[in-house]
Amino acid sequence: MSTRLNYIAPWWIYWLHNFPHLNLSFQSVDSSFRPQDEDYQQSLIVLTCMAAIGLGFNLLLLAAYLTCVCCCRKDEDDEESKRPSSRCVSWVSVLAGLAICCAVGVGFYGNSEANDGVYQLTHSLYQANHTLDGIDRLVSGTIGSIEGGLKQHLGRLDEIFAVREDYVRTLRFMQQTADSVVVQLRGLPDLGQAKLDLSMIAEHTLYWEYRRWLAYLLVLVFYLVICLAVFLGLAKQSRWLLTTLTVFGVLTLVVSWASLGADAAIAVGTSDFCVSPDKFIVNQTEDFVPADITHYYLYCSPSLLNPFQKLLTIFQRSLTTMQTQTQSLLQSTALHFPTAQRDLLGVQQILNTSESSLHQLTALLDCRSLHKDYLEAVVGLCYDGVEGLLYLCLFSLMSAAAFCILLCSIPRVLKHIASRERDYNDIDDEDPFNPRARRAVARGRSSSQAHVPSFCSYSSRESQSSLHLPPPTATNAPIAEYMNQSMLFGGNPRYENVPLIGSGRSSPPPSYSPSSRSTYLSVTDSQIRHFGTDLPV
Repeated sequence: MSTRLNYIAPWWIYWLHNFPHLNLSFQSVDSSFRPQDEDYQQSLIVLTCMAAIGLGFNLLLLAAYLTCVCCCRKDEDDEESKRPSSRCVSWVSVLAGLAICCAVGVGFYGNSEANDGVYQLTHSLYQANHTLDGIDRLVSGTIGSIEGGLKQHLGRLDEIFAVREDYVRTLRFMQQTADSVVVQLRGLPDLGQAKLDLSMIAEHTLYWEYRRWLAYLLVLVFYLVICLAVFLGLAKQSRWLLTTLTVFGVLTLVVSWASLGADAAIAVGTSDFCVSPDKFIVNQTEDFVPADITHYYLYCSPSLLNPFQKLLTIFQRSLTTMQTQTQSLLQSTALHFPTAQRDLLGVQQILNTSESSLHQLTALLDCRSLHKDYLEAVVGLCYDGVEGLLYLCLFSLMSAAAFCILLCSIPRVLKHIASRERDYNDIDDEDPFNPRARRAVARGRSSSQAHVPSFCSYSSRESQSSLHLPPPTATNAPIAEYMNQSMLFGGNPRYENVPLIGSGRSSPPPSYSPSSRSTYLSVTDSQIRHFGTDLPV
């Protein structure tokens, strides 16, 4: 057997292939890819169950930690020195959120790589299926034209050339040659089963791959939304948001471990196939395709002979012989049997069409086309596909670890938020250093200033209301006496204090010093009473 060319399994294929394969009885199982074998299926189920065990252990540790946090809350509240720094806990939560973002990035890359690998696999399967379908159509079309059209033409020519024994012998030889060609073509392997298998594999693979890709895309977006919500909850110090994220964090922890188990089982199973894909294909096709034909297409080595070479050579020689005999009959019977020309031309046309089909069949039966499709399918599956699954496993591990840290830090953050709110509510409202008391005093002061008139406005309104009296007599004595009161505050007359009685407006606000406020009020009242005695009744 020739060695494989152009395909070498990468190192991660052998690493995954060497994983222990144990059945449900914990007995070692052969790691060869045997999907129909019950023990091999159990070995993949055990890998998935290992992830389930990891999830249970993780949830158990998380529950123990949260229980300790809840039980030790009272002691930590009493001892100020044991209270952890809220800034440190917040930074741990932020770093856990950033780790989730990094894990989501790894998940997006792994999901894309796995999808690209599966797409390359299905594309190669469809190309190989198209090649096999072309071979099947050419063989069936050639057999149909020979058995149908050629035999009809030869039967009519046998009646026309009945009087010529030499022509009849030529026709019978051509009939035997055509029957030999049909027998050789029918000896080709039935590729219908292989074509059906490739088409079914490609359709099922695309069906499940699309759903896997979409499910992972939704999971990644969900993780990203949770990460952004964590940042928002820490920035807003929202207790209800952080509490809700704790519940979703447990759910994402379960999803991460479940995806890890599924991806690990698929990666190990695919690696078992990729270690020796040719062996599995030979075993699957041995019922309807001979092993030498399968080896020819899988290896396509120059040292391997084309198993169809003998058949194609016989076909070519038979067609050449029949074409030569047909051409000879056309030349020799043109004058004596003009009615035979139409059937002879029909035979010649069928032989020319069969020769064209022979050239196409020779090209399709060559190993290079199917071998290229085989290599592209294996490389897409074993390189990009398995590599993408490994990145998805890394994403699951990173997200599980980050969410575990986040679930451990969120209760601490909630505790600090509750403690700060409790300390804030315990502040005495009458404490002058209380920010709320200072804000209340400031609001009360601003409202009192808005509703209580100032001294200037009060004195102006009082002087205006008291001085709006009937017109005085024509004398200057009251005005002179009123102006002399300004001498009490500085010795100079203050003309701005003279009321503008004639214009019907009050005077501008009087100038005064705080120390003379009481004196000013008493003098003003006495002068107003004096004015009242001088005014006419």
